[in-house]
Amino acid sequence: MHCDAPKLKRYHPRLHRKLHAARASAALCAVLLAASAFAGISSSPARAQQSAPAAPVVVQPGAPGQPSKTLPSSTRATLLPPSQADVEFMQGMIMHHQQAVVMTALIPSHTENKDIRLLGARISRSQSDEIRMMQRWLAVRGEPTSMSMPDMPDMDKSGKPMALMPGMLTPAQMEALRNAKGAEFDHLFLTGMIQHHGGALIMVKALYDTPSAGQDAQLFDFTTDVDTSQRAEIRIMQSLLQKESLKEKQ
Repeated sequence: MHCDAPKLKRYHPRLHRKLHAARASAALCAVLLAASAFAGISSSPARAQQSAPAAPVVVQPGAPGQPSKTLPSSTRATLLPPSQADVEFMQGMIMHHQQAVVMTALIPSHTENKDIRLLGARISRSQSDEIRMMQRWLAVRGEPTSMSMPDMPDMDKSGKPMALMPGMLTPAQMEALRNAKGAEFDHLFLTGMIQHHGGALIMVKALYDTPSAGQDAQLFDFTTDVDTSQRAEIRIMQSLLQKESLKEKQ
């Protein structure tokens, strides 16, 4: 027993180093295993992103009290057929806007009034854009963009003379506007365009007084904009008329 004691003391440092090395190796393995596991977890979203996207889920809401239905991914939305009142409103408003654009086209050669020129440019730009929008709306729904027959521009589909839309200037009024210059033109333009805008408001009201008309979302947005913008422009033109009237009295 006594003789073995020095041996234990002699080998104890070496045993200590072996135990320390073993512990370090085990710790290193644990770190490597943890890193490998983390890499696998972090790379899984990347692999998911690289995989093909899932097919879209199309859900049809059920009626009140009824469950929703999942439809095939190939399901496509279809436009509801417009009412005849909607179609005729758009066709008529195209013709209505076209006359306003013709009226504004006279401004550069007929007046130097800066207020009239600015107003005319605004009306021309907005109504030209709206004409294109209405033409697209009709074309998408397979409807003609004009009420008139191709070879008979002054006739409607029934062959009867086509009445002017509300507020549109008569041929005589348009001729007087073309022949006027300066202050006379300014007055005729302002009074004529107020009449013209008022007619557009009448057309919008008539559309919404028609049962089942005006339900299309794009049509609703358009008519709301027409009502708002043209009321504002009427107020501007009335103010310009008052301004011109004050000048004449001075």
